[in-house]
Amino acid sequence: MERSKRQKQRKVLLMGRSGAGKSSMRSIIFSNYVAKDVRRLGATVDVEHSNIRFMGNLMLNLWDCGGQDSFVESYLTNQRSHVFTSVAVLIFVFDISSKEAAADLLGFSSTIRALHEFSPNSKVFVLMHKMDLVPTDQKPRQLQQRSADVRATCIDEGFLDQQVEFWPTSIWDQSLYRAWTQVIYFLVPNASTIESMLRKLGELLDARELILYERTTCLVVTHITRGVEARNPYGDRFERMSSILKTHKHSMAKHTGTMASEVSFAEMQIKTGDFMFFITRLTENTNLAVVMPGDEAAFNAARINVQIARKEFDYLDIAERKGKDLQKQFDGDAAEHESRLSEDGEKSAHGKFGGP
Repeated sequence: MERSKRQKQRKVLLMGRSGAGKSSMRSIIFSNYVAKDVRRLGATVDVEHSNIRFMGNLMLNLWDCGGQDSFVESYLTNQRSHVFTSVAVLIFVFDISSKEAAADLLGFSSTIRALHEFSPNSKVFVLMHKMDLVPTDQKPRQLQQRSADVRATCIDEGFLDQQVEFWPTSIWDQSLYRAWTQVIYFLVPNASTIESMLRKLGELLDARELILYERTTCLVVTHITRGVEARNPYGDRFERMSSILKTHKHSMAKHTGTMASEVSFAEMQIKTGDFMFFITRLTENTNLAVVMPGDEAAFNAARINVQIARKEFDYLDIAERKGKDLQKQFDGDAAEHESRLSEDGEKSAHGKFGGP
């Protein structure tokens, strides 16, 4: 009961014309479908509601709204206040390859007009979907042109430029994970507290990078990058890892006879001459990926210290108002451990966060 009182519900509308790909992306992100399996999905009838617990105290109240003309007309007339009241985020999906761009834009204009009427402070994520269908040499120009038209429409309807974000997506690559990661990051109520705690942990472990993943969806919640890792040329590495983790879950499900949504793993390790990597459970709802220098002793110490740090991060599903108290507690515990080590003359990475 206490947890349910603390939960922060966020209403998210997923909208767009019929066939734009809304239900396909929702099924891949939240229902553990793979891209080749979404072909069997039928059209959404009216509104499909999903309550998805995400990051402990965040509950996504996702409304997948059918895009057929009759349904859209109903949303904009007799269901107008019901659909568009108390919306935190609108995710509007455009089929970038659509031959009816003018009609798509007109439907979008009507939608955000209703949104501005009932939820003027909401955030709008515009996904230019099915980018894989656009020839490579035409993608930049077509994306820029369509985005400019949509941005102008948003301004005309009263939305500030900073309230609207544009993301190119496809179900066939990691771009889908990147876009939805931005949505989730915006919605997580205590993101700054999480990042501050991760930054402190990264310093204690002397890690190159820490990436926090939601366990069910494998979406990145946030990350901390340090030192030489800031020069990593692969800007989409976090989303690539999301895709790899999803594929791994499907492989495990196939060989264990369980559903992909129920599959979990204790730890995954990669060791090379240049770096070492492991991903393990941090809290009930998250996995933590850690990138370390290629030092076996530091790597083993980091694994132990992440286990010790779990008790501090178990309180991620807290009310936002308690975030500062958590940070003080985390800093105090870390300082106590370091002070104890200093007194004992132990400076090794193995014990920086209270390890043996």
